[in-house]
Amino acid sequence: MTTDSATAVTRENLELHIAAAQRRVKNPVEGIFGPDSITWRINRESALFLAAGRAALLQLAHPWVATALDQHSALLDKPIARFHGTFRVVFTMIFGSAPQAFRAARSLYQMHTKITGHLPSTVAGYAQNSRYEALQVPALLWVYATLIESAVVAYQCVLPPLNPDELAGYYAESKILAGLFGLPPESLPPDWNSFETYVADMCASSALGAGDRTRFMAQHIMTGAGSWIPIPHWYQALTTEWLPPRFRDEFGLSFGPAEQASVLQAQRILPRLYTKLPASLRYVGPWQEAQARLAHRNPGLLERRSNQFWIGEPIMPFKG
Repeated sequence: MTTDSATAVTRENLELHIAAAQRRVKNPVEGIFGPDSITWRINRESALFLAAGRAALLQLAHPWVATALDQHSALLDKPIARFHGTFRVVFTMIFGSAPQAFRAARSLYQMHTKITGHLPSTVAGYAQNSRYEALQVPALLWVYATLIESAVVAYQCVLPPLNPDELAGYYAESKILAGLFGLPPESLPPDWNSFETYVADMCASSALGAGDRTRFMAQHIMTGAGSWIPIPHWYQALTTEWLPPRFRDEFGLSFGPAEQASVLQAQRILPRLYTKLPASLRYVGPWQEAQARLAHRNPGLLERRSNQFWIGEPIMPFKG
C-alpha cells in the first residue's frame, strides 16, 4: 500500500525557500517574477479558466487531496468559494508584490497545517484509516503539478504552442513558485520533459485513483452543482478530453461521439474568439492590478470587478 510517508514541509523549510526567492527579487514592486517573465505572460490569460476543471479533477485523483477537500473545504457546497480561494493565493504569489507573495505563501502554509485526517476507505494504493497531511511533499507536489501543467494545456488551446525554450523557461520559473508551496528543490523534476514524465507516471500509478466518493465529487464539479454558474456541455467535453482515459472511466465521465464532436467545435472556435477579446476580459484581474501598481495608480473599476470574478475580492490580499 502507498503511504506517501515522505517528510512533511516545515515552517523552517518554507522560510528557507522564501529567503531564496527574496534574493532573486530585483524590484519588490514587480513581485517575484515581473512583467517580462513567461510566468506573467501565461498566467495573465483568462483562458486558464478552460483547464480549471481539469486541474480540479486531477487533484481529486489523489486520494489524500480528495479526502482533504471533502473533509476540510466547501468544495461541494460552495465550489465558487473554493475556486476563489485557490486563485486568490496563487495569483497573489504570481502577480502580487514580493511582500504580498511571501505573505500569501505563509498564509497557505498555515492553512495546510490544519488539514489532516484519515481516509474513510481504501482507494487505489491507500489503505482505509491511513493518515493524510496536506504538508506531505508527494501530495503537495501533485497539486502544484496539476496547476503548472493545466495552465500550459489551456494556454495552448487558444494561443500558439509554446516552443521548447519557452516551456523550459516557464518550468524553471515555476520552481520558484513551488518553493512558496514549501516544496524542496530536490523533490521537483529537473526540467520540463522530466516534469511531463512525472505527471504521466503518476497518472499510470497506484498513487492516484478514484473511489465512490471521489466519483461523486468529480461529477458534482462537472455539472456545476452548488454554483450559480452553469457548466456548458462543450466545457465538460473539453475537460474530459484533457483527462487521461483512465480517469474518464474512474470518474464515470462520458466521452462518446457527441462529446468528441463538441471538443472539435470548441477547438476550432475558441482560438478565433479568444484573440478578439478586449484586454479587460482577456487578461485576469490580478495581472491588471499588477499593471496598475507598476504604473503607480490604484486599480480602476474594471480591474476591481475582474478581481472580484477571479479571486472573490476587489484587490489582491496580503498587503502590508
